[in-house]
Amino acid sequence: MDLTATTADLAGAAAEVARLLPTRVHDPVLAGLVLHATDRVELSGSDREHAVRLTRQATIHTEGTVLVPARPLADTLRTLDSPQVRLVVEGSRLAIRTSNARFALPLLDLSSHPGIPHLPPAAGTVSASALASAVLPVASAASRDGALPVFTGVRLHSAGNRLELLATDRYRMAFATVPWHSQAPLDVLAPATLLADVVRQPAPGDDVTLQADLDRLALSWPGGSVSTALLAAPFPDDRARKLLEAVIDSTVLVDADALAGAVRRATPYSGPHGSVTIQVDDSELRVKGSDPQNGESEESVKATVDGNRLTKTFQARYLSDALKAFTGRRIELRIQDGIRSTVLTSPAGDDGVELTYLVVPMRTVA
Repeated sequence: MDLTATTADLAGAAAEVARLLPTRVHDPVLAGLVLHATDRVELSGSDREHAVRLTRQATIHTEGTVLVPARPLADTLRTLDSPQVRLVVEGSRLAIRTSNARFALPLLDLSSHPGIPHLPPAAGTVSASALASAVLPVASAASRDGALPVFTGVRLHSAGNRLELLATDRYRMAFATVPWHSQAPLDVLAPATLLADVVRQPAPGDDVTLQADLDRLALSWPGGSVSTALLAAPFPDDRARKLLEAVIDSTVLVDADALAGAVRRATPYSGPHGSVTIQVDDSELRVKGSDPQNGESEESVKATVDGNRLTKTFQARYLSDALKAFTGRRIELRIQDGIRSTVLTSPAGDDGVELTYLVVPMRTVA
């Protein structure tokens, strides 16, 4: 194998493949990156659970396929300041050459690599930018606790010409719908962290095809694809939907960025439980923090209020994550009395994405 490519393109692709592969494995082959040179160069990797394939333009001098350690290749390419790089097999090494430097990586046993699985059947297509706008805030509501894997996923469910996304860690929940072109029914639970990484890969103008069977979900776009094993069967969403159909005691219209800024400034005063309090008044929200050691804070944010005056206490981190999902928008807070959830929502954006975020308040001790 012998090829020349743009260093930045090759470095970016190698970094993405390396990032999705494990760093600590008993078998180094599973942390390897496959380079396949034909008319272009394909970079791929698989640890049997996840698989990624990216293609980049290159001048191919000699076709071929090799397996090399993914992270050393990515790290080496990242540090090069030469605009072009040449990759050429020299005996049992892959040489990385520029006009004034040479690096060499050992070739791994390609025959021992599990290979890249074929993509499942297509279920539908969606705009890359719209999918990212939906996945990123929804994935932020998923749990990071691997002991409960069902809550670490995003449920993807087709509903006619809309794709529904839902995630919850039991203390908050995010629900989004996005326009899409359906080709087959889809109802899967996929790892939230992986989805959030993958949707950043396609260009904003690309279309992304979602492909699924009983075991795997894949996202593919011009120039690349990523597939992953599914989590447990999707959790039932009937109870989740009932939480969105709340009986509202107070409705508040407020600028999401203004409220997020007030919550951020109150966080240093959030005390040992990391909590901030939102007090609903006639035409404003009062954001308060109180810490026996650091002191206390209070800030007013202009708002349009319809309903009862209420006071709610939230985990500052959860509330900040929810508000971040609505950056640049004016949002509606649907507040319920007691310890029932508060729902945040806003009109659909230009991309057609509709987002609803639910945050459970904290119990307060009188």
